[in-house]
Amino acid sequence: MPRFAAAAAVFFIATSAAQAAPNSADILAQSKAAAGGAAWDNVHYIHTRAHGETSGLAGPIDTVEDVHTGAAVSHYQLGPMKGANGFDGKTAWTQDNSGQVAVQGADDARQGAANDAYRTMRAYWYPDRAAAEISYAGAKSDGGANYDIVRITPKGGRPFDMWIDARTHLVGRVVEKTAIDLQTTYLSDYRSVAGKMLPFAIRQSNGETKYDTTIKVESVTFEDTAPAQAFAPPPPPARDFGFLGGQKSTTLPFKLINNHMYVVVKLNGRPYEFLFDTGGSNVITPTVAHELGLKLEGAFQGRGAGEKSQDVAITMVDHMEIGGAYMNKQQFASIALESFGNIEGVPITGIFGYEVFKRFVVRTDYQTNQITLYEPDGFAYHGPGVRVPFKLKESIPTVPGDIDGVPGTFDLDTGSRASVDLMAPFVAKNNLVARFHAKLNGVNGWGVGGPARSWIVRGHRLTLGGVSVDAPVVGLVEAKAGAFADQYSAGNVGAGVLKKFNIVWDYGHLQIFFERNANYDKPDVFNRAGFWANLGGGGFEVIDVYAGSPAAEAGLKNGDHIMAVDGRAAGRDLSLPDFRMRMKEAPGTKLTLDVMRGGQKLQLVITLRDLI
Repeated sequence: MPRFAAAAAVFFIATSAAQAAPNSADILAQSKAAAGGAAWDNVHYIHTRAHGETSGLAGPIDTVEDVHTGAAVSHYQLGPMKGANGFDGKTAWTQDNSGQVAVQGADDARQGAANDAYRTMRAYWYPDRAAAEISYAGAKSDGGANYDIVRITPKGGRPFDMWIDARTHLVGRVVEKTAIDLQTTYLSDYRSVAGKMLPFAIRQSNGETKYDTTIKVESVTFEDTAPAQAFAPPPPPARDFGFLGGQKSTTLPFKLINNHMYVVVKLNGRPYEFLFDTGGSNVITPTVAHELGLKLEGAFQGRGAGEKSQDVAITMVDHMEIGGAYMNKQQFASIALESFGNIEGVPITGIFGYEVFKRFVVRTDYQTNQITLYEPDGFAYHGPGVRVPFKLKESIPTVPGDIDGVPGTFDLDTGSRASVDLMAPFVAKNNLVARFHAKLNGVNGWGVGGPARSWIVRGHRLTLGGVSVDAPVVGLVEAKAGAFADQYSAGNVGAGVLKKFNIVWDYGHLQIFFERNANYDKPDVFNRAGFWANLGGGGFEVIDVYAGSPAAEAGLKNGDHIMAVDGRAAGRDLSLPDFRMRMKEAPGTKLTLDVMRGGQKLQLVITLRDLI
């Protein structure tokens, strides 16, 4: 066949295929017909009772949906963990084990709620209920079945794909990219209920199958009415917190170590030193749980700054004291953080924060290293601080701002040692590695899930609402998974910036007050030696040496063990946090390191200098 004839044949085949491509409207019409057709037209409320299982825990799930408005509410009891989540047509909310309610106003929750509401309304069958962009996204085969994929982007929501079985025309799965995960909901075991086909087996997965949630539907009823206020956020629970001795506030000290606040708390009467974190849930190590004789249940997915996951169990603590304040019947996650002592350079026993922040008004004073908890009822702020409203992203306060004029939403995180970490999607979207002329790359943080690598640069100005900080150290994170792969947040603002202010956190009114303190004008200094080290090998174990840094020029290598610094035994006479501070000393300072490398003793001299 001549070349032009072959080209013409290819064109004809492609054109015919394009003409024969399925139409999304036809696919959805077939889907409605297969699911019961006109039987759905007069449905108003759907009440589903089911049995759920996840991470070793199981129990009932009770859900009510309003297919006219998209409002919905689910109550669950999975082992010791109970709670609810809902959407009243305008507001997405969650309720935790203690009955505390949090309104979720961040973009991830808002767009996720819009998508859930669209699916609740079956608006892909009834387009007059909610607007959306709909298109055919191709065909795929998986698990012996063929699917037509319809891509839907509801107004106010984000794209999701409906996989519709080409044989049965029923929805086989829904795939949606959330802030950090690709979430897939598998639907199967369809049964007819009052002439309408519904899935009685549901599995939700983000790809790590050990953490999947499975739901077995037990009953479905179609109802004409729903209880009043069924979808609204529940009223506040009975108070489980207060002050000892009838006080209205309590002030207690904290230690600032690696830019982390460490506070003494008492669990069931026993004192422990915990890291205080704005968005951190109650966490203890298995060691502490064992010491307190607590029962651990489940194995949930725990994630942090690193890219890997870690198992998380659940337990209950009867009584918790923070200075002169207390909280009763507190749910704790148990995570094996004992090894983090090698990263922090101090023993790790637990984390707390969000449960305190949402109950009390909290003042963090980085100038005097003190925390004050106030009675929230009737609290009114009187001071020189700048008010910045915020929204909650699950448990994390987020505020609008910009970095060097590039706008975004920033998480405020006292649990981060860094100044500013910009999320990998935000970095890529705005081409920030090139924009900042980044040259320094390396490990610059560590969390649940392991080390975090970044390009390290110097920003010009960070703004957060009505406050700003000049010349912050900025990490352009490279993460492909974990918390730093969040596609909605621009960045995470840590203690390197927050310690320049004394801050009043009023979660009850979703507002923060920033007061400049004596740290405000101090320069934000980055590591001038150019490497990351943890405790290990009887000294400091070198994890990552930055290319072109003073450490690299001195001959230091990954895997080396620093046994002494200027004659002081590493880890004994000189703590890891103090060594990290030494690496920030004035340019020109020399550090003499006694190093072990494969049984060989070396002495290296590093001359500090600014790297960014």
